[in-house]
Amino acid sequence: MEIILAKQAGFCFGVKRATHLAFEAAERGGETYTLGPIIHSPQVVQRLEEMGVKALPNVDDIESGTIIIRSHGVAAHELDDAMTRNLEIVDATCPFVKKAQDHVAGLSKAGYDVVVVGDLDHPEVQGIVSYATGRVFVVSCEEEAQKLPRMSKIGVVAQTTQSFETLKEVVDVCLEKGSEIRIYNTICDATAVRQEEAKALAGKVDCMLVIGGFNSANTKRLAEVCAELLPRTHHIETASQVDPAWFDGVKKVGVTAGASTPKWLIDEVLERITEVERDKKR
Repeated sequence: MEIILAKQAGFCFGVKRATHLAFEAAERGGETYTLGPIIHSPQVVQRLEEMGVKALPNVDDIESGTIIIRSHGVAAHELDDAMTRNLEIVDATCPFVKKAQDHVAGLSKAGYDVVVVGDLDHPEVQGIVSYATGRVFVVSCEEEAQKLPRMSKIGVVAQTTQSFETLKEVVDVCLEKGSEIRIYNTICDATAVRQEEAKALAGKVDCMLVIGGFNSANTKRLAEVCAELLPRTHHIETASQVDPAWFDGVKKVGVTAGASTPKWLIDEVLERITEVERDKKR
């Protein structure tokens, strides 16, 4: 059985930067916290906890120490709260997320109603929305966009892990809803590259494994993209979840991973697949 690993599997630039800053802060010692999980990888969060870094939902109970802003960013008021408490702040917000926040702030200031293409429940989107000073709407698909009111000036940004196809569909609807439209494509290149690579790989293998946190938006979308082309697609977090039965009759297995998946998790899955192959030959 041939195992093909996607070239771009694993950490993107923003996540690599965030984890580096977090582990660097952990090694310095002292009271260290993250506002929410630093990235959407339970295994990385657990390693940081073992080093004394606690993930907290807000800053209310923090009197001193270091606070790390997660890669997805936080709401504007949360950052203000951290600053007023005189905490040492390590801002690990992904630069692409920061750009989306800045665009929303600028659009609002210029009098635009803002439409954010993304998942309302995702922390990145909740943070982005908080930078609007005027009306702001969150839509996740064309159907939700159709329910938007008519507006004179519309500004559009996207969650960094959104698909380009969804952004285009929402923009097409917005063109009918407003007379003046300003659009910022804030989708991260790494997301688009991973999705296109995953599509290509799913088209030439018999089975796909997508590795990453079940709470990771970009990993979920990778799994969805692959499953549309190849029903034998499995989203897993760790090697222990690999089922040998998945590989019955499989000649080629493709492996990819979300932007929040560390290399050591990918390596463990590859080793597990190799073990399954060895066992089948015995």
